[in-house]
Amino acid sequence: MVMDGEKPGNEQTSLRERKKRLTYQAASEAAIAMFLERGFDKVSVAEVAAAADISKPTLFRYFPAKEDLVLHRFADHEDEAARVVAARAEAESPLDALRRNFLDGLERGDPVTGLCDVPQVLAFQRLLYGTPSLVARLYAYQSRSEAALARALGDRVQDRLAAGQIIAVLRILALENWRRIDAGESADQVYGDAVEAAELAFAQLRSGLGEQG
Repeated sequence: MVMDGEKPGNEQTSLRERKKRLTYQAASEAAIAMFLERGFDKVSVAEVAAAADISKPTLFRYFPAKEDLVLHRFADHEDEAARVVAARAEAESPLDALRRNFLDGLERGDPVTGLCDVPQVLAFQRLLYGTPSLVARLYAYQSRSEAALARALGDRVQDRLAAGQIIAVLRILALENWRRIDAGESADQVYGDAVEAAELAFAQLRSGLGEQG
């Protein structure tokens, strides 16, 4: 049934988009479950396609590389820093907005900050950081984050330099938090040091970037 004002073509497009999203999610979830159980390198793309009940060519239309089956979880965060800068209050500097967002993430235990000890998240992160090809692919995602942030800052040379430093700092902070939790500490145990490290990092950025902050 078509609602008033809704065109049949739009309804069909919406249904197709929903089906694509469901297929995309199902394929990724099936793949990650298999990777966690057997290891990334021991599961073939053909096996993932069969588990998701789609053909191998269809799978590659959704995920150009095998690594993307895992790293799509980072896709929503690719432009997060850029969005935070773009949405900040007029009186708030880009660095202050990014600092606030990261500290909020630490308080929430956002996995992107590395400060999350939920078992399923830890298992996923061990898969990610323990697989060289996934780590290499992650750098490509971070390069896109850097480019998006540079554009949000103005895309001048100094903006690209600033974006590179900021994204590197966020990566290092998150990795340090994850390493401590992976070694056996709880998120609560790490939280105080994580906040202190973040404050230090943003102070160093502010000092080094000058007016960019």
